[in-house]
Amino acid sequence: MNFIKRLISRIEVFFSSSNLSTKSFFCGIGDTIIHENEIKVMKYPFKPSLAYPERMFSASEINAISTAFGICKVYIENDIIFISAEKKEELTEFAQRNNIELREHSWNWDWILEPYLDTELTEEGENRIRMALDKVGIDQMETDTIRKEVGKQMYKYNFDTMLWEWCSLGLYDVLSAMRVKYNETAFKTFYQRAIEIDKRRKETA
Repeated sequence: MNFIKRLISRIEVFFSSSNLSTKSFFCGIGDTIIHENEIKVMKYPFKPSLAYPERMFSASEINAISTAFGICKVYIENDIIFISAEKKEELTEFAQRNNIELREHSWNWDWILEPYLDTELTEEGENRIRMALDKVGIDQMETDTIRKEVGKQMYKYNFDTMLWEWCSLGLYDVLSAMRVKYNETAFKTFYQRAIEIDKRRKETA
């Protein structure tokens, strides 16, 4: 019965949205060429980014690279650049060649956005997420505030578009979703906060 109710609800929200509004959520990540010690990013969609709309990054500008899960991330000071997972092997070799840290995937946004997946979040699952977020300095009050801000838009992103992602929603997804909602000024502010949240890491002794 719950499945039928969820299915009916998704059909309703889908048909309440125009094709234009749902298509605008998917902005892509542009194109990338990886050289010996430089990475060229082209047609990058997120205007607040250092990579927008095109930029060449030298290896010396890059603090870390993550290829561990999903879309690859290149960590620049005050920014994160997305690169296609298809470039994972090439990007890993670039990092090793240029002595750049290969960083584990940041799960911060994946944990925050878990309620908006196409799956049921149990009380046990929410408690697990709460403890994980606490360890990186994101307490329950901040988590609730973030979810209040992005929740409605994430439902639109995942269900109105019939994406129905059930495994993981992360930084790229929330930026794509909020890019549609906010004007340029508001999105720039959100973008900077989103990047900062992604970069929070568990303190080591």
